[in-house]
Amino acid sequence: QLQLVESGGGLVQPGGSLRLSCAASGDTLEYFVIGWFRQAPGKEREGPLCFSRSDGSTYYRDSVKGRFTISRDNAKNTVYLQMNSLKPEDTAVYYCAAGPDYGLGFPVDSASWGQGTQVTVSI
Repeated sequence: QLQLVESGGGLVQPGGSLRLSCAASGDTLEYFVIGWFRQAPGKEREGPLCFSRSDGSTYYRDSVKGRFTISRDNAKNTVYLQMNSLKPEDTAVYYCAAGPDYGLGFPVDSASWGQGTQVTVSI
């Protein structure tokens, strides 16, 4: 069974950068669609912020387009989220998720989820 573990969160100043990692075990990510979500305090989960398909194509939500980049290293069975130009409103727990690639949107209901990593953007 696929298991996902996020890392790389932390405290960063506005305008700064962070790179989150999502390491998978139990299955290979190569044939999955992999996405990143977030949940800010007191708010509903937002996302997918972006996702990467098994064919290499990517999708980005407008709120992160041009600032966030999703990438995958199939050899390491790991997905990354490079976050630049961070804003205080990016503060949230970030989750990676992976699901079967049906070629339509992101399979939220059938995805496996990580436990999340906290990102705080503040002076």
